[in-house]
Amino acid sequence: MLKNAVFLDRDGVINRDSSDYIKSWEEFEFLPGSVDAIADLTREGCPIFIISNQSAVGRQLASRAKIEQIFYNMRKIVESSGGRITDIFYCPHRPEDHCECRKPKPGLIFRARQKYNIDLATAVMVGDSLTDIECAKNAGCGYTILVESGYKKIDPEARRRCDDAPDHITPDLRHAADWIIQRLAAPSAYDHA
Repeated sequence: MLKNAVFLDRDGVINRDSSDYIKSWEEFEFLPGSVDAIADLTREGCPIFIISNQSAVGRQLASRAKIEQIFYNMRKIVESSGGRITDIFYCPHRPEDHCECRKPKPGLIFRARQKYNIDLATAVMVGDSLTDIECAKNAGCGYTILVESGYKKIDPEARRRCDDAPDHITPDLRHAADWIIQRLAAPSAYDHA
């Protein structure tokens, strides 16, 4: 069974997000420290999976080929820096399609679990929205981290009150990776009460 998997949202976690969607490689910009963070997690033996809503496809703003080209280029740059993305799972649908794969539904994580026999109890989800956190909780992930690097700002009081409050809140993926690595070194310090 695959342990210590790290699920990463893409837009707002790895790269800058946009209210206009990321529709081409020319619009893609890595957030500071994100590539190094993935490389550090890889060195620690964490399998990395991207779990991403990409409704630009369903909205006919970008083709699947364009979205997959972005993922391909992103992976190559991550690999050239010593990181490894094990696999990418994305939902191309619009919210009104009511599919089973669009976050906060857990379909993408379940797909990854089935393909790779992932132990979700040891898995961590890193996202920039409460939808990502809800998805991870719906799937049964052991830990959730909310990063504040997305373009949508979440009211601090709302995120602490919500039923699906994250286990940890941090500025960005760099800090999230540090927290995950510390948890791996001393897991009992992060056990849920």
